[in-house]
Amino acid sequence: MAAVAFTVSKSLSGTLIAVRMKTNRQKRNSWMSQTDMASKDEPLFDSDPKIYPQKVQGTFRNIKWGLMVLTLGVYYLLPFVRWHRGEGAPDQAVLVDLPGRRLYFFFIEIWPQEIYYLTGLLILAAMVLFLMNAIAGRVWCGYLCWQTVWTDLFMAVERWVEGGRRGMMKLDKEPLSLRKIRLKLTKHFLWIIIAMLTGGAWVLYFADAPTLISQLWHFQASFNAYLWIAILTGTTYLFAGWAREQVCVYMCPWPRIQAALTDDEALNVTYLVDRGEPRGSLKQQKKWLSQGQPAGDCVNCLQCVHVCPTGVDIRKGLQLPCIQCGLCIDACDAVMEKVGKPTGLITYESEVNLELRLEGKKTKRPKIFRPRTLIYMFALMLVTVLMGWSYFTRASSGMSVLHDRNPIYVNLSGGGVRNAYTVRLLNMKIEHRTFRLETEGFKGMKMEIVGNKPDSSGEYVIDIPQDSTMELRVLLTSPPGLKLAKSVPVTFKSTELESGEVTMVTDNFRSSGK
Repeated sequence: MAAVAFTVSKSLSGTLIAVRMKTNRQKRNSWMSQTDMASKDEPLFDSDPKIYPQKVQGTFRNIKWGLMVLTLGVYYLLPFVRWHRGEGAPDQAVLVDLPGRRLYFFFIEIWPQEIYYLTGLLILAAMVLFLMNAIAGRVWCGYLCWQTVWTDLFMAVERWVEGGRRGMMKLDKEPLSLRKIRLKLTKHFLWIIIAMLTGGAWVLYFADAPTLISQLWHFQASFNAYLWIAILTGTTYLFAGWAREQVCVYMCPWPRIQAALTDDEALNVTYLVDRGEPRGSLKQQKKWLSQGQPAGDCVNCLQCVHVCPTGVDIRKGLQLPCIQCGLCIDACDAVMEKVGKPTGLITYESEVNLELRLEGKKTKRPKIFRPRTLIYMFALMLVTVLMGWSYFTRASSGMSVLHDRNPIYVNLSGGGVRNAYTVRLLNMKIEHRTFRLETEGFKGMKMEIVGNKPDSSGEYVIDIPQDSTMELRVLLTSPPGLKLAKSVPVTFKSTELESGEVTMVTDNFRSSGK
């Protein structure tokens, strides 16, 4: 009964909150202009018009410029950063060494059997993305997503070649002429150069960058290198130059997913309806005020729409195409300063505070630390600590044992039984190391390593070069006449002579069981 009462109470509470917020939203919608609310006159399906984003200056635009320079600088220059790992080891700081089956990231070296670290990195990336979304909505989309960064760069090139928003619109409407052909060809040539540099930079992460550049220049690189450069050149040119906002609206799944990960406390780019409505030009507002009618701060200049890279009218509320880049805030603040009104008509605000404003109540400080964000932060720290502890306490050597499948065992003429194994020893340090290999099992068992001889004490000592593996063919033989079960456990033990590090692997010795 208590559980039922709690469920009913929780349901009624949620219903009351939903009704209150629905009422506030209806109140907000009633303040909107007739143009925004005339959805009946808009077609259900219509082709998307080409967007001509207007250049804007301001705080958020400067942040986007700074992050674009930082992210592109890291992407293009990181393959040339050196990191000394010892003699014979690659000195490229970040390298995906496919032939050597290694992944290098400064002091971190990942082996094939440690691919789970990449899974951990993906989990960390997801947690960071969730946390960013819970705090400030689609801030990743607006500032750090590769689609946004490269589209910003391509748009900057387009404005530099064709002029501002009016220049681009005018050029597209002009009849075909030598000037138009020259400008269009120049723009697309620069786009292709940037796209080629993007594809070229990507393949540099998979080989020594200076060497690969020389091979590419002299047409001595592998076919795969040229193929991937062509693929990435084409995709960058297509997505950043032509598709642009269509990728964010129709191709990217994140706008649909993030709606399930946010709440009413998250900060989003928001038009303050209570302050901006009813909107109208300065002339209309003066007329309304002279007649004793209310007038909002929005002068209906449409600058917020003109600067939006996805063509969103933020005054209609939060919409799926909005990437939360904040450029409309810069545009609106500039207009407010010119007309002598307070800035912040469009700002980062939570849905909770927007509802409070509509109710005429005092707004609250943003709640950065709340259950949702604390869970994300805890998960982020937990995965980071576990991965760090796992990496820095991992063994620097390893061993794998594979029993022969055909034949499983061999009956010798002398009465003994022989089993064969493939043993692989791993030296994960950038230095030459020596290991002693021995086995433990039943009484009288003899070990032989094909191609190797025991030392004077009868032990097998194996030298393994730095950062490499060695495969050994090991034969175990039982003494004649010894009765064994069909399967007897045996242990392979490798000991690093200098440090004493021990690795043990257990397998089975097979026989007929007679």
